[in-house]
Amino acid sequence: MTVSITHYIDGQRSAGENAQTQPVFNPATGEVSGQVVLASPQDVDSAVSAAQAGFPAWADTPPIRRARVMFRFLELLNAHKDELAEAITKEHGKVFTDAQGEVARGIDIVEFACGIPQLLKGDYTEQVSTGIDNWTMRQPLGVVAGITPFNFPVMVPMWMFPVAIATGNTFILKPSPLDPSASLMIADLLKQAGLPDGVFNVVQGDKGSVEALIDHPDVKALSFVGSTPIANLIYERGAKHGKRVQALGGAKNHMVVMPDANLDKAVDALIGAAYGSAGERCMAISVAVLVGDVADGVVAQLAERAKALKVKDGMQLDAEMGPIVTRQAHERITGYINKGVEEGAELVVDGRDFDAEQTGDGCAGGFWMGGTLFDHVTPEMTIYKEEIFGPVLVCVRVPDIATAIQLINDHEFGNGVSCFTESGNVAREFGRRIQVGMVGINVPIPVPMAWHGFGGWKRSLFGDMHAYGEEGVRFYTKQKSIMQRWSDSIDTGAEFVMPTAK
Repeated sequence: MTVSITHYIDGQRSAGENAQTQPVFNPATGEVSGQVVLASPQDVDSAVSAAQAGFPAWADTPPIRRARVMFRFLELLNAHKDELAEAITKEHGKVFTDAQGEVARGIDIVEFACGIPQLLKGDYTEQVSTGIDNWTMRQPLGVVAGITPFNFPVMVPMWMFPVAIATGNTFILKPSPLDPSASLMIADLLKQAGLPDGVFNVVQGDKGSVEALIDHPDVKALSFVGSTPIANLIYERGAKHGKRVQALGGAKNHMVVMPDANLDKAVDALIGAAYGSAGERCMAISVAVLVGDVADGVVAQLAERAKALKVKDGMQLDAEMGPIVTRQAHERITGYINKGVEEGAELVVDGRDFDAEQTGDGCAGGFWMGGTLFDHVTPEMTIYKEEIFGPVLVCVRVPDIATAIQLINDHEFGNGVSCFTESGNVAREFGRRIQVGMVGINVPIPVPMAWHGFGGWKRSLFGDMHAYGEEGVRFYTKQKSIMQRWSDSIDTGAEFVMPTAK
């Protein structure tokens, strides 16, 4: 039995004006589990109107009261976190324990947003000039929107809406149509927490609803996470319409393994970071940069471990990797593997050979693939240059750390990077010289915690501010500076020169 997955507008679920739907699949079985409605421009306009209507009262609500709503939402999230994780697994395919981790990282942002009274405090200077005081405040923008990807249907929206709402904005979420159910669960929990109608809305949909949000004159800011070509287009189109835009794009994350590294731990890190969530993470490690004489040993260990991956239905608690999210994604990843072979890379482990029958009863029709490992990959190859977004790890051999750093700095993406070493000097120089936004030293997936902010460099981020943390507060607010004095302190007579401190 399939279910209808609708919009959430002005505090209630709505099928909207458009009869068009798109199937939602269980990637483990290949079966259709639901039909998601696709928003029309009229549906988007209804959501924006509801958000506009809800904005004045919500923006005028004291921050401490907004924080109390977020605290109640936090309690409900903790009570229902496993239900959210199960919804993620059944529509995305990632293993249940990984989905639990995704929900936990989203909850971190909600906890951060609960501190909004402190975060919104302005600066005050008494007597900036004789009889004059000066202070700043941060005020919300209005209606803002978030366009989020399939790979983190809970965590990435929570990079956006908790901070946006806590700062006094109203929010419209446009989730991926591939795994949309979690968005409605979140909306229900926010309503239970006491969030007023219209403050949080969900419009399901595809490219058409994205374009309608970008072009809508009453949407003041957009946050987007997805591929670089689309991020670039959204940034340019949104900016053209006068919006504040934060667009996080693609990645090709490297992990450098130095000769002095603990190789067993480095291999553990590579296996988890490359094949966790079937490689469908913007922070997945997809390139192992092997320095000096460690290469043969590391590749041999990686091959053994990749062949032994427990690839099965994500609801089985011993699963290490689940299926690919869609058949189309499976075909795209397969095409990259074919391209790697054609261009001369050494195919050490071939994930195309995976036998879906071993995944369990009822799963043979799913979108299954094993882990793939390439060696002797060069920077000219397509599998090195482009983001594959699947369980494919490529190994590049370099003679020294200087070559490794130059290799990484020459890549168009600069999202995340890691270096495994026991040398303090190597770690320090690597951190200073690498041209990447998020860096891990013996940390394979350096996703910053909620109060630090997430974002890459180069073609991995379009916009001036990172997601969440204090930069997220700045993104969703505008600063106002107020200078004040009283008539008793004002000298008689007009002044025709530029005011200066006196």
